[in-house]
Amino acid sequence: MYRFAVCDDSSADRAYVAGLIREWSSRAGILLQIDEYPSAEAFLFAYEESNTVDVLFLDIEMEGMSGVELAKRLRQIGAGLQIVFLTGYMEYIAEGYDVEALHYLIKPVTGEKLDAVLDRAAVRLKNRENALLLSLPDGVLRLPLYEIRYLEAMKNYVTLHAAEEYSVKRSLSELVKELDDSFYKIHRSYIVNLRFVKKITRAEVMLKDGTALPLSRKLYEGLNQALIRYF
Repeated sequence: MYRFAVCDDSSADRAYVAGLIREWSSRAGILLQIDEYPSAEAFLFAYEESNTVDVLFLDIEMEGMSGVELAKRLRQIGAGLQIVFLTGYMEYIAEGYDVEALHYLIKPVTGEKLDAVLDRAAVRLKNRENALLLSLPDGVLRLPLYEIRYLEAMKNYVTLHAAEEYSVKRSLSELVKELDDSFYKIHRSYIVNLRFVKKITRAEVMLKDGTALPLSRKLYEGLNQALIRYF
């Protein structure tokens, strides 16, 4: 079972979106729990207690803390949930990049557009279940793919950079076969997780934590296309 949430200070809009999500889950055969929250503050309090929401549908314009402010706060505390913004104003769309918003839905939300976003969210949820099994000196570690920022090859070892760093005696070409399409090879010694990319130049990939990685010039166009497909 996945857990979805709708955060909107309009009770009518909350109920409407939650109803559309329930209809989609029934058609898709996906078991969901859907919770509703009347404010950003209410959601943040609940999330800090349980930390179990997978996808959040978030109104931007709310009294008190706005949806954008809540999204930034969630990313600051390391929340990996998917965020879908709900808004009546196109000008807010630029705000979504820094908080890794999955999508924007312009109110009034239609079932057709919501279904397309939910289909994308479901694919990402399934991908989150993928992991690498790493043989380490002190045992075997299951490392979820979505936690890995990048992989770095050096001589006969590959270091996986996540919340911690893990080095394994395996080749990059061997590990790439176990990754999903959120990863892209940017250099003969580096593979990056696209969800952590903030900016690219002709010679460099900048991650959201400030890490700079080398980019082979011949891979620049391919990386651009991969980012467009991913986001």
